[in-house]
Amino acid sequence: MELIALLSSGKGTWAQVSGLIKYGEWDKIILLGDDFAKQFITEKPFEFIRIDLNKKLKDLKEEFQQRLKGKINGTEVALSIASGDGKEHMALISALINLPVGIRFAALTKDGVIDL
Repeated sequence: MELIALLSSGKGTWAQVSGLIKYGEWDKIILLGDDFAKQFITEKPFEFIRIDLNKKLKDLKEEFQQRLKGKINGTEVALSIASGDGKEHMALISALINLPVGIRFAALTKDGVIDL
């Protein structure tokens, strides 16, 4: 399964994403974020897609959808929205649903990576 994760401003919110990448078993990792998110570093290979997170909600959703189109191989993805705000989360979830692709929320807990 592919992991899709949003990296928004504030490096402190990236720890959850880093843990998911490190401890999860992913066929592909796609990280979405603005120029600030290019600073993210992890040991596993990933695809970074730059997104202008300052756009209005509808425009942001359309950008997510356009940039993700053709990048997802399966019928569902693991999604991390541990980083970001409500507007960004709504836009990303809406874009994925409209591709269409199913969503499983993924989180790292003390017991490991879980689906929610």
